Amino acid sequence: MVKKSMYPDENAYCVVLRSCLKLCDVKNWEKIHVHVTKLGFDCFDFVNIDDYSCNARNVPEKMTSAIEFWNSLIFEACKGCEFRESFRLFERMKMEGVRPDSITIVNLLRASYDTMSLNVGRMVHCLVCVSNLSEDLAVNTALLTFHSKMGCLEVARLLFDRTPGKDCVVWNLMISAYLQNGFPVESLRLLLVMVRSGVRTDLFTALAAISSIADLNSIERGTEMHGHVIRNGLDYQVSVHNSLIDMYCKCGGLESARKVFDLVTNKTTVSWSSMIKGSLSLEQFSEALSLFSEMKLDGYRIDFITVINILPAFVSIGALEQVKYLYGYSVKCGLTSFPSVNTAFLASYAKCGCIDMAQKLFEEDQFTHKDVIAWNSMIGAYSKHGNWLQCYKMYAQLKLMNLKPNQVTFLSVLTACVNSGSVKEGWDCFKEMTERYGCQPKEEHYACMVDLLGRAGRIREALQLINSMHFKPDARVWGPLLSACKLHSDIEVAELAAEKLITMEPKNAGNYILLSNIYAAAGKWDEVGKMRVFLRDRGLKKTPGCSWLDINGKNHEFRVADQFHPQSDDIYTILRSLELETKIIMGRETLIND
Repeated sequence: MVKKSMYPDENAYCVVLRSCLKLCDVKNWEKIHVHVTKLGFDCFDFVNIDDYSCNARNVPEKMTSAIEFWNSLIFEACKGCEFRESFRLFERMKMEGVRPDSITIVNLLRASYDTMSLNVGRMVHCLVCVSNLSEDLAVNTALLTFHSKMGCLEVARLLFDRTPGKDCVVWNLMISAYLQNGFPVESLRLLLVMVRSGVRTDLFTALAAISSIADLNSIERGTEMHGHVIRNGLDYQVSVHNSLIDMYCKCGGLESARKVFDLVTNKTTVSWSSMIKGSLSLEQFSEALSLFSEMKLDGYRIDFITVINILPAFVSIGALEQVKYLYGYSVKCGLTSFPSVNTAFLASYAKCGCIDMAQKLFEEDQFTHKDVIAWNSMIGAYSKHGNWLQCYKMYAQLKLMNLKPNQVTFLSVLTACVNSGSVKEGWDCFKEMTERYGCQPKEEHYACMVDLLGRAGRIREALQLINSMHFKPDARVWGPLLSACKLHSDIEVAELAAEKLITMEPKNAGNYILLSNIYAAAGKWDEVGKMRVFLRDRGLKKTPGCSWLDINGKNHEFRVADQFHPQSDDIYTILRSLELETKIIMGRETLIND
């Protein structure tokens, strides 16, 4: 090929060099290397790590003595996720007497945090300290990244403070380190120091700061940061807009989020998903559904994240047909290859009351990766729909599959025990949770046990359980106890539970009304009168219930004593007719029994 004046390209040289190295043909390797050098190629950049599997002593000395040779091998090993091979190559490099440089250290640190090898990373850090690389900015940046990802923030901050000539990248790394390790306040404090130090912020600084503010739910700081973004000309990036939308929604500012969303000219699927997710988090289901419809009309492709985000909106209104349509779309687009999507549909079918469809999906061959989340969805579905035996059966199967049940699993099983009145099974599950699986019960688990014992009339035992909790019980625990006191007319414990609840939720009218009903059942009308006056003077009213119905693709919303629905007159006429028929039937049954 060369004799005919046809010079190979990079790919051809790559193949030939690999062949020479596999055959350990030093002579031909050197000839080809001359051509590579003349053409200005770097053979180390495109020869794979596997090509050097022969003994290092058989490779030309000019290669094994060059740090570029070893750096290329280590880099290729890291790029191919062969991290253990990169450490082995480093050891061979030291045996050849080649001293590492900054590129070697950076590659080894990358391999260390990708394998979560804290000890290896520390060894590399020690190597830096005894070499002349401790002042190198790239090395310090890599060390900072390593210790941040390993959660060693104290070491990371020490490195940050000692790094000379810190640029924006180094500041961003430390700010992000605090954020990713759950310290948003420290992240924002460091940002303030950065600004005061005269270092110009960039896009990544803004993204980290916005995420920190979202974690703190501080809309005031969010508005200030939004202004900073605009003043510094960073609002042209769609990633910043998406972060601002997410931040405003987490802070409860849905209107501000919508304003940012409407200003985005180059919306992406992420933009729509962020707005839909934010609307759902604030229980604005109609807004979420409207956004989803707009997204489809505008021709945006629905990805698996959008599917997962929009499903709760369909579930909230019982829109089963929409869930079915979306599942068909997901199958067509190959989105069901994601286990999280299958799990989301499984939970949605279950919550819409279609247990059979949920079970069918669970048993499908394509749903191969059934993790504990998928099992929890089915166990929870059977629990909520009253099929307690199947719930217990699924729980037993989960344990046989060697999957470790988590707190969600136990909550579903305990809920089934509450609904079926299975006190013994509930106690067994509660003990198994702590003693066998080492899961610490949360408020929800204690609330289930209190509810279970309370319904069974074991109110004093429920109170004893509350007093034994290793943290302060909240309203979720005292509420079931107060309800149990109404059921079993225990005024003494009811007053205690009500006192706790009123202290925690002074504006919750439901607690006062429940205590008033307990007094009424006991004939304490003076106390009932006091409760009613108390509610009236403070203007407290019980929040009316709300429900949605999906009929022929149209959503209908209903509230207690609702008169706003256009067909309300016809609806109430039918309800009165049904109520009358029920009374007649019940009267007949009473006569038959008598």
